[in-house]
Amino acid sequence: LNQCEEGMALRVNVWYPASDEAKIQGLLKAEREASPDGQGAFLNPDRGAWKSTPPTYIRTNEYTEVFQEVVNTYGIPRYQEANPALLTVVTFPFIFGMMYGDVGHGSLLLMAGAWLVQNAESLRFSQPVLFSARYLVLSLGIFATFAGFMYNDFFSIGLQLFPSGFVDKEGNGQFTPTYDVTNSGGPGPYPFGLDWAWVGASNELLYVNSLKMKLSVLFGVAQMIVGLLLRWSNALYEKNMTDFIFECIPMMVFMLCFFGWMDVMILYKWTHPIDNAPNIINSLICMAMGQQDNNPLWDGSVQMAQTLMKFTVLSVPIMLLPKPFILLYQHKAEQKRSKGEGHQLLRDEEEGVVEGAHGGHGHGEEFEFGEIFIHQIIETIEYVLGTVSHTASYLRIWALSLAHQQLSLVFFQKTLTMGLEMSFPANGIMLYFMFAAWFGITLGVLLGMDVLECFLHTLRLHWVEFQSKFYKGGGEKFAPYNIRSLVDGSNE
Repeated sequence: LNQCEEGMALRVNVWYPASDEAKIQGLLKAEREASPDGQGAFLNPDRGAWKSTPPTYIRTNEYTEVFQEVVNTYGIPRYQEANPALLTVVTFPFIFGMMYGDVGHGSLLLMAGAWLVQNAESLRFSQPVLFSARYLVLSLGIFATFAGFMYNDFFSIGLQLFPSGFVDKEGNGQFTPTYDVTNSGGPGPYPFGLDWAWVGASNELLYVNSLKMKLSVLFGVAQMIVGLLLRWSNALYEKNMTDFIFECIPMMVFMLCFFGWMDVMILYKWTHPIDNAPNIINSLICMAMGQQDNNPLWDGSVQMAQTLMKFTVLSVPIMLLPKPFILLYQHKAEQKRSKGEGHQLLRDEEEGVVEGAHGGHGHGEEFEFGEIFIHQIIETIEYVLGTVSHTASYLRIWALSLAHQQLSLVFFQKTLTMGLEMSFPANGIMLYFMFAAWFGITLGVLLGMDVLECFLHTLRLHWVEFQSKFYKGGGEKFAPYNIRSLVDGSNE
């Protein structure tokens, strides 16, 4: 009450969700009608200019709450800023599944998540961390199991779900494809995921590594493009055309013309059989260095790559130079308008809304062109170099998937396989001990350490590679007034 303004009635300024205004008005009206003297509180909405930045209120449910908490740990979204949690609900378990893909291990994780959900109420107060993470564990298990079917990996064993697209005609271990490898209308390949004929092949690692490496890059570039689109949405919502034209657009041009072209080459090689197929890395080096590529994807692809490289290079100075000079021009124009009022600050700085006026520079201080120009140089260099490093960083999806598959294979071969290969009756006795050893190692390493490792790497990809493209955070979480929480806090 000490913070209320006195007068005919006590007055206090509060924030409340606009969508709940009718509900609040109804509750206050019911309280007034129930009062014997008809007195009570009134809510008078203030539609004027903000005197402070509004807090951020994001509605969540039991499923999305944990994913929103993952984002909030990095930083609370600013008011009306694009919230990455909306996409994190899907992309987080999906990337985890790409790293941890195994039908067996994913099913165990799925069952653990289902048990947590089923027994949620008993964990609400005794194990609050497990209670909060129950739907996260369930989602990780679902996507890990799905990716396991795509990789055709069940505890390092291939599942023969469909007829193979390869056959050993002569019985000498040389498999030949039975589907149309030229993609010219003949029989199609294995209908879902990886053909089980690759499991145990001499060139299995060579093929699977190439496949997972390219999948990692494809998904990584796609996620970074989505991040840039969210940056577009932030600039358009804030009506900041300087950022949109001279940052958002050249950033997207840089991303699409180089890394988008790399994805096009990957997909083209998959769908168009080429007799003398080019090496994608060599083609990118020739594209960047201006050298002649003697193995084009198609007639005219080299010329297209050279044109795209020119746009890539041209986008860098557009990101670097125009924005600081535009902000300087806007500042001088504002100075002329405000000269009669006796201040030299930008109007938005006086109102405390700095970022909408000049893209987040200045922080309430006087306009310093040199500081803003240096900041723009750093931001441009960080984006250009960061885009390259972030694309390479997505290769951790392939690396962790490889590590998981090889660990699973080694544990299976050194335990269960050794027990099965023993002669009777030793195999029947040793198999019990070998299974206990295999299951213990599986629980401790692959369902313990490896789950945590994949989770942390997935978290890094979202916080650094994805959210750095658009997300600033720095908001203040909406905390409703609650007397009970205040009393409980003071008692503690």
